[in-house]
Amino acid sequence: MDLPAAWPLTDTASLELRDALLAAYADPARGYHDVRHLGEVLTRLDELDRAGASFDRDPVLLAAWFHDGVYDGERDAEERSAAWVERALPGLVADEVVTEVARLVRLTETHRPEPDDLGGCALSDADLAILASDRARYDEYVATVRVEYRHVPDDLFVTGRTAVLEDLLAKPRLFHTTYAREHWEEPARANVSAELARLAATQPGGDEPGDQLA
Repeated sequence: MDLPAAWPLTDTASLELRDALLAAYADPARGYHDVRHLGEVLTRLDELDRAGASFDRDPVLLAAWFHDGVYDGERDAEERSAAWVERALPGLVADEVVTEVARLVRLTETHRPEPDDLGGCALSDADLAILASDRARYDEYVATVRVEYRHVPDDLFVTGRTAVLEDLLAKPRLFHTTYAREHWEEPARANVSAELARLAATQPGGDEPGDQLA
């Protein structure tokens, strides 16, 4: 997938970092959280920007690049991705930008930004926009998430995935920017509800395998 021209830094060291991130997303062990996902998040941020959403573009773009820099189907991937930010970005951007990018990456664990957190709202919305996809893309998303948890037995996966989807529907809103609420909220809730109904038919049991299955 061709990525938008969205890497916001230009010096040689930063381009090497960009390439290291692309290599991480291109790991063949990944399912959903791959280069295509990165490109979709960047595209959605561009869409929000064009629609008038207000956010500090460079830190949010950097956070988008890093937010799934580490993803292996295990816990604390967001924290490990944020730690990568804190190792790699000092010297390339101002210290306050490093702090902000790491904060935004950590926020993608919960997707619960405060209303006045403009960067967090934009990044969270772009990351969850997959939920509002058409049925074919949503089904691809679900299948590729399962690939990333192929080490988890079916019954445990269904239990964990159900918990994640129920948590999403329990949110007062999935999306926080005006544009995303108007365009993505309704189809996203319909997709998540339909997936939950399909999962309910499997009658899972057992303990939850983790808290990331999205």
